[in-house]
Amino acid sequence: MERIRVVDSHTGGEPTRVILEGQLSLAGATMAERRDYFRNHYDRYRTGVLCEPRGSDVLVGAVLTDPVETGSDVGVIFFNNVGYLGMCGHGTIGVVETLRFLDRVDVGRIKLDTPVGCVTAELHPSGEVSIQNVPSYLLAQDVPVEVPGVGRVEGDIAYGGNWFYIIHEPEYEISLARASELTTLTLRIMDALEAAGITGAEGAKIDHIELSGKPTLEAADSKNFVMCPGGAYDRSPCGTGTSAKLACLATRGLLSENQSYLQESVTGSVFRGSVIRAGSSWIPTITGRAHITASSELTFDPVDPIRWGLVP
Repeated sequence: MERIRVVDSHTGGEPTRVILEGQLSLAGATMAERRDYFRNHYDRYRTGVLCEPRGSDVLVGAVLTDPVETGSDVGVIFFNNVGYLGMCGHGTIGVVETLRFLDRVDVGRIKLDTPVGCVTAELHPSGEVSIQNVPSYLLAQDVPVEVPGVGRVEGDIAYGGNWFYIIHEPEYEISLARASELTTLTLRIMDALEAAGITGAEGAKIDHIELSGKPTLEAADSKNFVMCPGGAYDRSPCGTGTSAKLACLATRGLLSENQSYLQESVTGSVFRGSVIRAGSSWIPTITGRAHITASSELTFDPVDPIRWGLVP
């Protein structure tokens, strides 16, 4: 029997499953190299840990490693049911809560090495976590695309650790009751972008679609619905998506430096964000809260024909 120790949490409703370090030997001098080594040698653990029967499409995974940069506390690689993520905002908050649960960090600053750069987090006495994300920016604004069965939509192409198409025309009614309808809509938009050859920088695939709508909570500034790669929508307000949106608003002159912005999710959870300028980009800070849901050991029976997960 193979066994993998994991800690589960959720951030604003979006789950994270953390594989504790020391169980998989990941070679590489950088986190990008370690991610590639994981992909090439241990990808079966990605599907086995996240996919059915142990997981589900909505689950996001993280594997902890020793840090690669001097002064960093931990290295982390994020992945989901279909592949690997450059960064994950809700997942980073979940990782910090996991480290706190394991008594490995105290209130204060924590540095995490990721495949897209070093991310700084602040664990507050309240249990909230603020993450200073990677530089985020607006690549192209008011980009139209014709979506079969939907019509014309218009949005911004932006980066917040992942590539996003953030739709601002038309505006949608966003609610949990409409999640199935919004899922179909955003997947059609994702397909239309690919068919039209619309990409991020250097041909990068736009694998996140973000819809905007009026908030339900009085204090919130907007409400979103974010479709992630793999066909599952984000239950949280999406850390990288909120980062990308703040970069768009700041570039358009609609958000000042250090101005607080409250992003509500489709489930009603909230991230608080702000940005500071960094050359032609913006450095976002996103604050949210995670909660531990389980600490367990996953078992992989060698005679189980689907021990590595149900994969299409």
